Amino acid sequence: MKRLSLLAFLTVLPLANAPAADTGAPIAVARKEVDLTYAAEATLEAVRQATVAAQVAGRILDVRAEAGQAVRQGQVLMRIDAREAVENLAAAKANLAQAEATFNRTKELHAKKFLSAAALDKADADLKAARAAAGASGASLSYATVGAPISGVVAQRHVELGEMAALGKPLVTVFDPKGLRAIASIPQYKLGELRGTPKARLEFPELGLWVDAAKVEILPTVDARTHTGTARVYLPEEVKQVAPGMFVRVHFVTGRGQKLTVPPKAVVRRGEVAAVYVLDDKGQPRMRQVRLGETVAGGEIEVLAGLSDGERMASDAVAAGISLKNPGK
Repeated sequence: MKRLSLLAFLTVLPLANAPAADTGAPIAVARKEVDLTYAAEATLEAVRQATVAAQVAGRILDVRAEAGQAVRQGQVLMRIDAREAVENLAAAKANLAQAEATFNRTKELHAKKFLSAAALDKADADLKAARAAAGASGASLSYATVGAPISGVVAQRHVELGEMAALGKPLVTVFDPKGLRAIASIPQYKLGELRGTPKARLEFPELGLWVDAAKVEILPTVDARTHTGTARVYLPEEVKQVAPGMFVRVHFVTGRGQKLTVPPKAVVRRGEVAAVYVLDDKGQPRMRQVRLGETVAGGEIEVLAGLSDGERMASDAVAAGISLKNPGK
């Protein structure tokens, strides 16, 4: 017995007298003028993102921020035990009071010619140093209350209640969801086509989402090690369901051209084989293997071989397959 090919195995011939199958609205195969694009893989990042680090050492006493929470600029996110800072501030204020009293006495005695100008200068310097120390101690105490640096969404909280916060230890990361951009690496030989004011569309394959870029920036430098440039592709503000760190495919528009394309719903895939259902003269679908190209801007798939202009095909491959398995319905 001869081995049937995968395509022959998948193909189901309609019955001779079967009625026309329900395959959705038929599609007339024709070439369309579409954008010619260069696709590059990219990663989404926030334009405005800040990680707050501890500026004073101490135990975390209060936590008011969770991942995914919306916060306003200046909103309290957590508090750190700063009893040592409180005592340092009290000592600095006491030294400041003593320095002020000493300066006032020295000033009076200098006016009466009992002390030299050098003694007055020293008292003045001591007073200024005491004021600076009190200000620094007050600032250190304010660091015990951690506020949101920008308005946005909490991306990650790096510490838990009761942990010790050390100087420079990350505490909370906040990002602005209204400002997102994709970072893509562009080969050196493609930079000439993309410089200027290029247009681009962003594809999120897992979401089935296509978004027109608000702005495209090609950085003027090239990495000497990889010989690639960097492109920043900005998203509009109203895009939902996307977040920093997501994979995105950027389609840079390089021109216009004619391509034969079909909607993704009309394509059936079985492993490495791709096929569509072509309608015969009686309206019956017959599976035909095709060779597919890239996804063009807009979501349709380019067909490189297997279809010709003027043919008709089923718009819904799933419905066409079901109709062939149940020819009497």
